[in-house]
Amino acid sequence: MCEPVLKNPKPLSHFLERSLASKTIAVMTHAQLVQMAVNWLRRYRCGIVLAEQACVSGEMPDAIGWKRASHSVLVECKLSRPDFLADRCKPFRQKAELGLGCERFYLVPAGLLRLEELPIGWGLLETRGHRIEMIRPSSKKMRTTPGLHYEMNLLLASLRRVEIRIEPQTITQFLKWKNRMAEYNRGQLPEGISGQEEEPNFFLEPEPAFEPQ
Repeated sequence: MCEPVLKNPKPLSHFLERSLASKTIAVMTHAQLVQMAVNWLRRYRCGIVLAEQACVSGEMPDAIGWKRASHSVLVECKLSRPDFLADRCKPFRQKAELGLGCERFYLVPAGLLRLEELPIGWGLLETRGHRIEMIRPSSKKMRTTPGLHYEMNLLLASLRRVEIRIEPQTITQFLKWKNRMAEYNRGQLPEGISGQEEEPNFFLEPEPAFEPQ
């Protein structure tokens, strides 16, 4: 059963913060909050970021990114307390081992949540105008083996959507478009286009023994 949020007496300052948060909610949409999460993940050194893509477990992260060593970071965006409470009751929240993300965050307007309301291990991000402030970091070891499986499923499902959209090409053919351009140009790439081997891609670099976070 989904446990209710604690109902301890709140100081006046909490209600003042909630009032400020309500003003933020009135001018911000969920799509805008998701875009802020995507931008934050890129600043958080995630090389691949996906937004609102589903996996077979039923989870559809608002935003999820991957760093080196396949380290994943999940961000759930909530504009209201009812949305947050509903999210807490989902199967992959009740059984945290089924969830995605080595790190997991809620991104909310300032003052919407209290730290003690967060699930164990979760971090909290708050919007401050157009900025995001990390109120509490996440544990970095929340993903389990089932969670890794679901992340792989999400990535494969996303790649399949790409392949459908670029048909009749395959993903492999699409990735080799520079090779075809060189063939059409007597073996040389057109000026201003770098070769695939020169493209920056830290996912192809040897993984360090320890990945600083």
